[in-house]
Amino acid sequence: MTVHPSLQSYVDAWTHSIEAISELVTPLTESDWNRRTACPGWSVRDVVSHVIGMECEMLGDPRPIHSLPRDLYHVTNEVTRYTEVQVDVRRCHTAPEQTSELEYTIIRRSRQLRNETRQPDTRIRGPLGVEMSLEQALRMRVFDVWVHEQDLRRALHRPGNLDSPGAAVARDWLLEALPKVVAEDAAAPHNSAVVFDVTGPLEFMRTVRVDAEGRGTISGSPSLGPVVTFTVDWETYAMLACGRVKPEAVPDALKIEGDEKLASAILDAFAITP
Repeated sequence: MTVHPSLQSYVDAWTHSIEAISELVTPLTESDWNRRTACPGWSVRDVVSHVIGMECEMLGDPRPIHSLPRDLYHVTNEVTRYTEVQVDVRRCHTAPEQTSELEYTIIRRSRQLRNETRQPDTRIRGPLGVEMSLEQALRMRVFDVWVHEQDLRRALHRPGNLDSPGAAVARDWLLEALPKVVAEDAAAPHNSAVVFDVTGPLEFMRTVRVDAEGRGTISGSPSLGPVVTFTVDWETYAMLACGRVKPEAVPDALKIEGDEKLASAILDAFAITP
């Protein structure tokens, strides 16, 4: 175990998801590595390269010195440019090279986490080069790895782990963004409530309340008169919140009751990942 129990649940969730990725991709044929995923411009190979690259950065490895091609349409800003370097530098790797590097990276990173002695609030260089606490950085890695595990599962038609430890971390991460999405981005009316009724393997209901000053809060208590109620399964919720699918592409999985204009504004701001 790590020295600090507050980090252990994140370590366990990270381990569960990244080992699931390794199990998914190890038996793949070369053609399977080229399957498209829901991440713009990224194949299965590219998603795995991204996971490897981000974990290498958490290990403190130097970033590759690499110039990106100019014709990558999905590279549109500094964040995508930053992440693309670790991906593009591995596009020439074979399937055995990819699986070997992933396995070695998991071993190295697991050892690092197992021997972690720093305080959870220690400031470190986190994912994407941003300074943050050790706990926040690990939590972010759990979220990212679980989301990409699901990207790979959909591309490979191997569903699963929608109720895993990583899924629970991802749920909490996404829910933290809801008050801002509803109250600020969608400008929900003051003194109103919006309900999200999520079904499936990770079932939950949350209410976002907007107070008289326009501030949003979230809780698990129901609302008697919500201005909008969304009913959606957990996988679709995660796909929408992570920008993997547009609302109009999943009409049968998304039920909306109440103010349609506000519902549309919320869904327009729903995707919170870069």
